[in-house]
Amino acid sequence: MMPAMSVPGGLRLFHLRPSDPDFLDLPWHLPLAAWPGASPRLVEMPRGLSRHDVVFVAYDRRVYALKELPVAIGEREYRLLRGLEDAGLPAVVPVGHAHRRLEGEPEETGVLITRFLEASVPYRTLFMQQGLERYRERLLDAMAGLLVRLHLAGFVWGDCSLSNTLFRRDAGELTAYLVDAETSELHETISDGRRHYDLDVMEENVAGELADLSHLVQLPPELAIDGTGARIRERYERLWEEIGREVLLRPDERYRIHERIRALNDLGFTVGELELIPAADGEHLKLRTIVTDRDHHRHLLHSMTGVVAGDRQAQRFLDEIHEMQATMASAKNRSVPLSEAAFAWLKERFEPTVERVAPVRGAGADAAEAYAEILEHKWFRSEQAQRDVGLAQAIDDYLERFRSAG
Repeated sequence: MMPAMSVPGGLRLFHLRPSDPDFLDLPWHLPLAAWPGASPRLVEMPRGLSRHDVVFVAYDRRVYALKELPVAIGEREYRLLRGLEDAGLPAVVPVGHAHRRLEGEPEETGVLITRFLEASVPYRTLFMQQGLERYRERLLDAMAGLLVRLHLAGFVWGDCSLSNTLFRRDAGELTAYLVDAETSELHETISDGRRHYDLDVMEENVAGELADLSHLVQLPPELAIDGTGARIRERYERLWEEIGREVLLRPDERYRIHERIRALNDLGFTVGELELIPAADGEHLKLRTIVTDRDHHRHLLHSMTGVVAGDRQAQRFLDEIHEMQATMASAKNRSVPLSEAAFAWLKERFEPTVERVAPVRGAGADAAEAYAEILEHKWFRSEQAQRDVGLAQAIDDYLERFRSAG
C-alpha cells in the first residue's frame, strides 16, 4: 500500500494501491460531472443508477470507476470493500480514495476508485438489451445467493438493491456482485434481526426499481413489481435453511457426513469445518457444517487447470472432466486421477476451442463463458439429433450461428 500523500491539482490526499495506475493525469481540479471532454481517458461503460456522479477511465486494458462522495463516506466504503476482498466475497475491488478541494468549495470532497467489473452488466441492461432475455429471471437466484454469502460473512448490506449490484453471466446463469457499500457494516456474525432488515430493504428497493423500469420496458410476467422481492426472499430463506440445517445420524452412519458435504458442494459451497455433537437421546450425533464460501467448483478447477471461471461454469467443466476421466480409465484399463483427466481436458478441449472462437468473439470475450455456451449448444444439438454430435461439430455450428447473428 502506498502511503497517503499530498499532490497538486486540487488533491489534498491520495491513497492508492501499488498494483494500479497513479491517476495523476486526470483533471482533479474539476468535479466529476465536468470531466467528459476534459480527459481522453474517459470511456463509456454500462452502468446502473447512482445517487453520486460516476465516471469511468481506461488505463491500458483495465477500466476503473470513480465515484464522487463525501470524504468520510468514501473512506469508510473503501475499508468495507477491502474487507470484502480479503474475505473473497463477490464485490468490486477497491483501488484507492482521494480527498480534494475544488475551487470555490468550502469543504473537501472524496472520490472512491474501484476496478470496473469486466464482463458485467447492470440489471437494466438485462431488460433493455436484446439477447439477454433468458437471464432476467436468473437474477432472483443471483441476488439470493449474494445475500446469503454476505450474511454468512457477517456483512450487513444496509441498502441491498438491483442498482447496487452488477451481474455476470455464468454458464447460462448469473452471478451477482456488490457494487455499493456506503451504508454497510461488517461484523463477526449478524443476528437474525439484521438479516431480516436487509431482506426488508431489498424487497422495498426491488419493487421501486422495477416500478421505474416498467415505465421504460414491459416487464415479463414472472417479474412482477410487487412479487419479485418476495421471490428473492423465498430463495434466500431456502438456501439459508439448507446451509444451517443440522443432520441427525448414528455413529455408524459416517457415510452421511460425506453425503452432506457433497450436497453443499453441489450448491457451490466449500465446507470449512464440521461439528459432531452428541444428541440428547445419547444414541445419535448432530452434524453441523460451517461453510466458508460459494466458490468450491471454481477453486477446484483452477487448482487443476489454471482456468479462471465462475462457479457454475466450473461445475459444468468439472462434469466434463469427470466424463473424460471415466472414458480414459476405460481406454487405458486402469484408474485415472482426476488431475490427469483435467490436464487432458485443458489441452484437448478447452484451449483448442477457445483458440478457435477467439477470432469471432473478439480478444476481450470471456473465454470460460464462450466454452460454456458451446457445451450448452452441443447439448441442444445432440437433443435435436438424438445422438452426441461431438464437440467439433458443435463448435462449427456455433461459429456459423454466431457469424450469422453478427
